[in-house]
Amino acid sequence: MKDSRILSAFQELSPGAAERARALAAKRARLARELVYDACQVGVVLRAVLFVQAVVVVAALFGANNWWAWLTQMAVLTGAALPAVLLWLVLTCALKRALGRLPMAGQWVAGGALGALAGLYGCGMLVWMGLLDPAPWLASAASGALVAVILVAALVWRAKARTPAGTTAQLAELQARIRPHFLFNTLNSAIALVRAEPAKAESLLEDLSELFRHALADSQKEVPLAQELELAKHYLTIEQVRFGDRLKVEWAVDERASGAKLPPLILQPLVENAVKHGVEPSPEGAVVRISTQRRGSVVVIKVTNTVPAGTGKPGHGLALNNVRQRLTLLHDVQGRFQSALVDGVFQVRLEIPV
Repeated sequence: MKDSRILSAFQELSPGAAERARALAAKRARLARELVYDACQVGVVLRAVLFVQAVVVVAALFGANNWWAWLTQMAVLTGAALPAVLLWLVLTCALKRALGRLPMAGQWVAGGALGALAGLYGCGMLVWMGLLDPAPWLASAASGALVAVILVAALVWRAKARTPAGTTAQLAELQARIRPHFLFNTLNSAIALVRAEPAKAESLLEDLSELFRHALADSQKEVPLAQELELAKHYLTIEQVRFGDRLKVEWAVDERASGAKLPPLILQPLVENAVKHGVEPSPEGAVVRISTQRRGSVVVIKVTNTVPAGTGKPGHGLALNNVRQRLTLLHDVQGRFQSALVDGVFQVRLEIPV
């Protein structure tokens, strides 16, 4: 599918808007420190455990003369490393807000100190079980501190990937632009309705105003699903005036899913793609269906549209890639994105943790 993100006719920022943008950037810089020790997420825990286990596998090769000696050494080291890394993750997760208030240098020192403490804990576990004699307390503390510093570096990189220039630029581009032809088509529709159906024209302009209000608002890290659905309704109401009976919209909204958190304006490109590649090329039109459903601790969102046979060309998938990347930045491995074209029906499926 081609990239049908909302593009904009407005390229200039007013002085007031520029000032707000600088203030927002400063706010993000202050918040970035708190995000460094966001070690409570499943993806962070999984990667940390796998990294430490990989270190253990390699370390066990030293001094191992055969496979049995290597397995034995690896089992002993795992008995110390696994409890240690889990303790470090629990401590950093519990103390993330307190650590976030420290200067950056203090956060690195605190992370290393907690790593040394975790290393001593792991060593103590082996001593208690009678597997180490004598106990290498100093080596354990140093190893724990070194691994912890590496984990802190990974968390710092992750925090920078979530709130920084790349992600902010993508979101700013999405929010700062409205597709010119969509804007012109909407205004032309409103002009055509002014005399014949003034009330309908007024309603159309109100929907356009609401769409612009969200698209040009200051970016946020996350918004509730209910807000995204409301924005999609405004957009589809506008397009309904243009396409008439060719655009058939079906909604299946689970109110229990309304509180799920999404990156702002993440549904908009999906709905636009459904209209552009489903309705526009087809003289008979198409059905666009948006559904949400809560399944335990997961919310499933689907945007589906019928695709006319033999019309249009496959796009580059830029809008889909944008949505996938932004979803990953917010929810990591807990957020899932899938898209497929089957039997003339294109579906995008998102899974969001609650």
